Amino acid sequence: MEHLVRVYNEKDRQTLEWLRRHVGDAAIAAAVGRCPGSGKPYLSSVCRHLGVRTPSFHTPRRQSPSPVAEQSLATIRRILAAHTASTVARPSLTR
Repeated sequence: MEHLVRVYNEKDRQTLEWLRRHVGDAAIAAAVGRCPGSGKPYLSSVCRHLGVRTPSFHTPRRQSPSPVAEQSLATIRRILAAHTASTVARPSLTR
C-alpha cells in the first residue's frame, strides 16, 4: 500500500498498518482515489476521507545522538563561543 500513500517515517508505517487491519486495502484505495491532487496523498488526508482517527503510536526515541547531530551541535557551540568572546572583548560603544 506504500505505493499509494506518502510514508515518511515509522509512525506513518504504523498508521498504514493500523488502517490496513481496521478498514482494509480496498477502503484505503477508494479513499486515496477521493483525495484531491495527482500525487500520493498524506495518510492524514486518507484518514479524513475514511472518517477515522488513528490511535497514538509510541515510537522509541534514539538512545544516543547520531554523529551528524553531534557534529552540528559542536559547530553551533563554536559559533556561540566565538560570538560571546568577541562581544566580551569589544568595549561598549554607548556612553
